[in-house]
Amino acid sequence: MEVKTSLLDNMIGVGDMVLLEPLSEDSFLGNLKKRFDHSEIYTYIGSVVISMNPYRSLPIYTPEKVEEYRNRNFYELSPHIYALADEAYRSLRDQDKDQCILITGESGAGKTEASKLVMSYVAAVCGKGHEVNKVKEQLLQSNPVLEAFGNAKTVRNDNSSRFGKYMDIEFDFKGDPLGGVISNYLLEKSRVVKQPRGERNFHVFYQLLSGASDDTLRKLKLDRDFSKYNYLSLDSAAVSGLDDAANFRTVRNAMQIVGFMEDEVQSVLELVAAVLKLGNIEFKPESRCNGTDESRVKDKNDLKEMCELLGIEQSVLERAFSYRTVEAKMEKVSTTLNVAQAYYARDALAKNLYSRLFSWLVTRINESIQAQTKARHKVMGVLDIYGFEIFEDNSFEQFIINYCNEKLQQIFIELTLREEQEEYVREGIEWTNIEYFNNAIICDLIENNQNGILAMLDEECLRPGTVTDETFLDKLNTICADHQHFESRLNKNSKFLNDHSLPHNCFRIQHYAGKVLYRVEGFVDKNNDLLYRDLSQAMYKANHSLIKQLFPEGNPAKVNLKRPLTAGFQFRASVGTLMRNLQTKNPNYIRCIKPNDKKASHIFTDSLVRHQVRYLGLMENVRVRRAGYAFRQPYEPCLERYKMLCKRTWPHWKGPAREGVEVLMADLQIPTEEISYGRSKIFIRNPRTLFFLEEKRKQCLQDLATLIQKIYRGWKCRTHFLLMKKSQIVVAAWYRRYAQQKKYRNIKSATTMVQSYTRGWQARKLLRELKHQKRCEEAVTTIAAFWHGTQARRELRQLKEEARNKHAVSVIWAGWQGTKARRELRRLKEEARRKHAVALIWAYWQGLKVRREYRKFFRANAGKKIYDFTIQRIIQKYFLGLKSSMPSMSPIDRKWPARPYGFLDGVHTELRKIFHHWRCKKYRDQFTEEKKAVYEEKLEASEIFKDKKALYPNSVSQPFKGDYLEISKNPKYQKLNSAVDEKVLLADVVNKINRANGKGTPRIFLLTKKNFVLADQKTGQVKASIPLPDVTSVSVSTQKDGFFALKLKEGSASAVKGDFLLSSEHLIEIITKLHRIGATAADREKLKVDISDEFLVQFKQDKVCVKFIQSSPKNGNSISCKRKNNRLLEVSVPTSP
Repeated sequence: MEVKTSLLDNMIGVGDMVLLEPLSEDSFLGNLKKRFDHSEIYTYIGSVVISMNPYRSLPIYTPEKVEEYRNRNFYELSPHIYALADEAYRSLRDQDKDQCILITGESGAGKTEASKLVMSYVAAVCGKGHEVNKVKEQLLQSNPVLEAFGNAKTVRNDNSSRFGKYMDIEFDFKGDPLGGVISNYLLEKSRVVKQPRGERNFHVFYQLLSGASDDTLRKLKLDRDFSKYNYLSLDSAAVSGLDDAANFRTVRNAMQIVGFMEDEVQSVLELVAAVLKLGNIEFKPESRCNGTDESRVKDKNDLKEMCELLGIEQSVLERAFSYRTVEAKMEKVSTTLNVAQAYYARDALAKNLYSRLFSWLVTRINESIQAQTKARHKVMGVLDIYGFEIFEDNSFEQFIINYCNEKLQQIFIELTLREEQEEYVREGIEWTNIEYFNNAIICDLIENNQNGILAMLDEECLRPGTVTDETFLDKLNTICADHQHFESRLNKNSKFLNDHSLPHNCFRIQHYAGKVLYRVEGFVDKNNDLLYRDLSQAMYKANHSLIKQLFPEGNPAKVNLKRPLTAGFQFRASVGTLMRNLQTKNPNYIRCIKPNDKKASHIFTDSLVRHQVRYLGLMENVRVRRAGYAFRQPYEPCLERYKMLCKRTWPHWKGPAREGVEVLMADLQIPTEEISYGRSKIFIRNPRTLFFLEEKRKQCLQDLATLIQKIYRGWKCRTHFLLMKKSQIVVAAWYRRYAQQKKYRNIKSATTMVQSYTRGWQARKLLRELKHQKRCEEAVTTIAAFWHGTQARRELRQLKEEARNKHAVSVIWAGWQGTKARRELRRLKEEARRKHAVALIWAYWQGLKVRREYRKFFRANAGKKIYDFTIQRIIQKYFLGLKSSMPSMSPIDRKWPARPYGFLDGVHTELRKIFHHWRCKKYRDQFTEEKKAVYEEKLEASEIFKDKKALYPNSVSQPFKGDYLEISKNPKYQKLNSAVDEKVLLADVVNKINRANGKGTPRIFLLTKKNFVLADQKTGQVKASIPLPDVTSVSVSTQKDGFFALKLKEGSASAVKGDFLLSSEHLIEIITKLHRIGATAADREKLKVDISDEFLVQFKQDKVCVKFIQSSPKNGNSISCKRKNNRLLEVSVPTSP
């Protein structure tokens, strides 16, 4: 047991129970309570970790804590589950030792959480990378799936594991996870049909009813009301702090990450719904003519819905609930079932159906998470299994659970002693035998092949005649009467005849953890675990693919008349396999303890914890650890820690570390029988010796601290004095310099001021002289300017006067000309009025004559003529208006002038149709034959993809070019062009998708009327030539990707290598041309186009599902294809922003 400073320094209580002094059960509990009250939930017993459930969240599982314990010695820091996980992982990675971590404890002690913490720590410290992260995520996400189907709410724990789980995590030589394998043990399937008061059925039933969508429930023929199902207890259906709806979504997501297909998830949910429906089937007696009662189904509605879910004929299953067929060699006997037997058959079917579904789930998860490589792997096993159980009423389940714990205790003692012995031999320390209780005698009592309890139970179940629990107990009383660990009221030993605490139908076994009283009622039935062959055959006849896998014994072609193996035999074989597996690995132990029954924090119930300490064998564990030497430590850290206790080793020892430790121990006068010197470690027998060393070290550290403080204070005062002295000299020097500089500045300032005054006087004198000279020059200039101004104004007045005289003559002449013009205008106007008057009089006279003639000849039909004239004028006006407002000649122009009058409605509509047909004809007459073919292809593309494929709108404006590579003109493809005999309808570069990694390989895609060809882009070599009649269908998604799958006819020569999964930027054009060629060919059917976000593609012998999902734009704008597992390719298509 290697220790460093932190485990011994500043401990709350004792961090390692091996060092507890004095050692007793009370001191053991007191130390646990003290540490629990200070939120220290982990304590060591050597390399064993005791974990107390705090029933609250503690800040000790952060990423910082992970880094703190990473690559540190086990005893270097305070006790933590991360220390054990790190020790196991480093031993696996660096020393190539397979590891196993055994987690035990009673329900509610935190075993499942402990296993999650171990797995999360290993996932955090191992390597990184896409594939590694994917494996880690799958291993971690297997937990929610198994918890949903294998965990339930009990009176002790809201998330109690009702099965034992052992997971082997496989690593490569670098320590990176490759995969895992899960084994499950003893699912409590009796919970499916009956739950104790205050407990629930398995979580998945409540999660399905709470979290599934209304459409899903409608397909499963279920209702959200829990009260409608007999298999669901109602008194504790809702659990505070447990969100079944959110957990259902978590489980669906986890199943998708692990690798379940959508149809597999749907099949699982259908089986869960079938179990619920099965519980609602009730029976009634019906008398027969021979006087016996026969069972009949009361209400056949639930039976009908269950049969529809599973695809079973209702009459077949109904008969299986009413009759039982027994086969013996060539003879078949059919007997009727009464109501009690029918209910037994119903519950047996429900238990078997759920149990086999759970086993299938484990197998399916193993298929997804198992390592892909066949090379040898390093393995770390994690065992999460029931702890020892002692209830008021103990039955067959508690018996085999306690048997498993006896085997685990046996292997624990053997491996612990072996580890101790190996270390003593390795260090050259004399080995002394350690006395301990060997529970092999108890294991033999249970598992002996001749006289063991399980063997006698199997023998009793298989013998002919009447078999009951009482006959089994009689057999035990006869054979096990003299065994010292077996007690029964009716056995041959007379000392138990007066023990009234032992009922007649019970027996008692003295386990290593204490005596347990078992009630034999139900032992035989639970060990038989029979399912009538009629029910197995009815299940096998179902059309449901998963049901056929779960009930292979129902196949009439493979009828096995042998009796199936008993539950006890199967469990004993499983435990034997587990023990052999564990013995090949280096063990690490976590013992989980529940502090109270109230599921509350800060409560420590002494009696409950004492009970668990006893049946977990923790005191026995400490005694085994302390039987030899309680403490051991390498010489170097030991000398480093305690060297200050001896003057010869302080402060530095110059020789080997072992000699220094020997000198140190001799100087401290440690008795020689208390210590032994190994090759690399010192061994201390009694913890008191270690505490003596720690106390001496503590006192010495105080003295050293005082000495260090004294030396430091002296050094600090001397340093301060020297600094003050140096500072005084510097200040004086700076002051003298400052005084001289100030005196110099004063003298310089006075001199500068005198000079400035002198220079100012000289400058002002010169300025006055310059100003006088300048004023004289400016006076002469001013006089000259005034004289020139007077002359200019005089000349200006003369010019203005001449201009006024000229303007007066012009005005007079203009007035005279205006007067003459106005006189002429008046004369002309008068003459025009006289001419107009004559014309007006003549017009009136002509009008009068016309009106007189009109009254003579047209007065009789004047109204009709006026009407016809008006209509004619309106129609004429309508056509003239229509001519001026005609729309354009484009066929897509929907404009048309408004209708001016109601009676023209029909004409207006017909004219619009005639005009539209006429301009469409004119537009069509412009088309060439090639252009017509292009428009026909566009029309066919619209019929196939419009409103179905999100990529279609982008292709509407793009013309279908066909030959994008110009293959006939490009000399690079001359060889490829000569290899194709027919005319190439389409040539483009596509990506052929590889199923192994989802990556694409560029290929040239050529399409003719009879074949399509794939060729290498660089060399032009033909890779595949497929006749078009062999192409049965093409599959695409509904999103904006270019992926499409060409599916080939099964059995054809082209389909040997499977279908083609391709990607192209011209997907719409490729599929339209393929569809058009198939439609025009008379010798084959039209090509089927399947548009769906999930479809299957045949690759050689395997079918792979291609699934399209939408990803957020922040993950990138490119489309990516990734392989999720062997049967799933996932294409991520970014959504439009």
